[in-house]
Amino acid sequence: MAKKGILLVNLGTPDSPSVKDVRKYLREFLMDERVIDIPFLSRWFLVNVIIATFRSPKSAKEYQKLWDERGSPLKYYGEDLTEAVQQQLGNDYQVELAMRYQNPSIREGLDKLKKAGINHIKVIPLFPQYASASNGSVVQKVMEIVSSWQVVPKIDFEGPFFDHPKLLEAIAQNAKIWMDEHDYDHFLFSYHGLPERQILKAEISTCQLGDCCNSCHSQNRYCYRAQCFETTRLMTKKLGLPEDKVSTAFQSRLGKDPWIKPYTDEVLTELAKAGHKKVLAFSPAFVADCLETTFEVGQTYKEDFLALGGERWDLVESLNVHPSWIDCVCELAKS
Repeated sequence: MAKKGILLVNLGTPDSPSVKDVRKYLREFLMDERVIDIPFLSRWFLVNVIIATFRSPKSAKEYQKLWDERGSPLKYYGEDLTEAVQQQLGNDYQVELAMRYQNPSIREGLDKLKKAGINHIKVIPLFPQYASASNGSVVQKVMEIVSSWQVVPKIDFEGPFFDHPKLLEAIAQNAKIWMDEHDYDHFLFSYHGLPERQILKAEISTCQLGDCCNSCHSQNRYCYRAQCFETTRLMTKKLGLPEDKVSTAFQSRLGKDPWIKPYTDEVLTELAKAGHKKVLAFSPAFVADCLETTFEVGQTYKEDFLALGGERWDLVESLNVHPSWIDCVCELAKS
């Protein structure tokens, strides 16, 4: 009998790149009250009448480009990671993969651990920086499920791990592959954005959505924006980058409400206007290749930058199954 259960949880992906499955995924994802934090009726109308109806066909075309013979990279890299972590941890652990939205579901993963008689479960949301819409949502879903169990085992939640040495090492090693081959005049760290209101609702008393993120300490350690800037600072130091050649920005904003700044699309425009020609981009909020990395940062922003006069735009690949990333997850599992 395994002594400890490990549940690795990523965001999720459609079951297929069909419009039907993409629409199903978007509905489950965006109806989460932690993702779109507006009143239920307004959220239901926005998601089911507007977004799922009009965005699904466009998103399905993007997923069709992302899909390969193994399916969705986010899912199969998750499966590969799970297998590698299981092999490294050995028989004292049982490691399962789950997705917050769609399949394999969190319920399915927890049920496997329950049936195995596991009496200690560690849940590791695979999001380096903490956000209510990602880590918080995973915690809430897990607790909703186990609340109906007659016997609730010991459950621990890991994270955030934005400053974990093994995580930083994996990113650095991937970056050095590019840096050894090309000379870049700027380095852009692009993180997934959040509405400003979600940061302000987190009861972080020192939050001003500005210079307060120039350091990460006990009072703002759970501020997503502060964590992102700290990841950039740590990577800048690790790679020995000149600080004046490094920028942090936030992508993927939706709607008219203000999101955390600066915005990636505006920053790359400023870089081009300042005469920068060769940019190496990072996406440290994602641990596996997905639409937001491969297409948004890797292709769309590249096309925009080149159209503005840039000469080179490269994207450091996600962690996927990098050996140091596997070591990182194993250390998190054992902690």
